[in-house]
Amino acid sequence: MASDRDVMAAAQAMQATPEVGAAADASVIDLIELLFFAYRDFIGDPDAILDELAFGRAHHRVLYFIDRNPGMTVAALLDILKITKQSLGRVLRDLIEAGFVVQRPGEADRRQRLLYATPGGQALARRLTEPQVRRVGAALAALGPDSSTVARRFLRLLINETDRETPTGMVARP
Repeated sequence: MASDRDVMAAAQAMQATPEVGAAADASVIDLIELLFFAYRDFIGDPDAILDELAFGRAHHRVLYFIDRNPGMTVAALLDILKITKQSLGRVLRDLIEAGFVVQRPGEADRRQRLLYATPGGQALARRLTEPQVRRVGAALAALGPDSSTVARRFLRLLINETDRETPTGMVARP
C-alpha cells in the first residue's frame, strides 16, 4: 500500500511535464494507452443501451449524478460535469421529456431547480451502471486485497488537485 509520502511524490511528479516521445517513460505511456482501452470497454456496454434510446454519453453522466444525488441543484450538476448551461439544458430537456428526470423548485429558494430521477430514470441508471459494476468488481477481485484502496488513490490523483475532494460523497444535499 502506498504511503501518504508516496501519494504526494506521485502528485508532484504529475506536475512535471514529461517529454512525449522516445525519452518519455514507456511505462507511463503504456498506462495512458491502457486507460484509453479501459475507458472504451468500460463505456461500451452502456453505449449500446443508450443507442436504443437515441441518447449519448452526456445523458448517461447527467442521469448518473442525478440518480446518485437526489435533489441536487442544476448549479451543483454544472459544477460536477464542468459543462455549459446550454449543453446541460439540451440533455436535461431530453431526459425530462422521456420521463427519466423531474425538476422541482427548491423549498427555501423557489428559484432553485432541484433534480430527481423518476422510477424509470432510476431503473435506467441501474441498467446503465450494472455492467460497469461487474467490470470494475471483476478487475478489483482479480487484483486481490487492498486493490480498491490503491485504485481509488490512483484515480483520485488523476483528478485535478482542486477537484480531488469532490468525488465520493459528491455534493452537499440541499
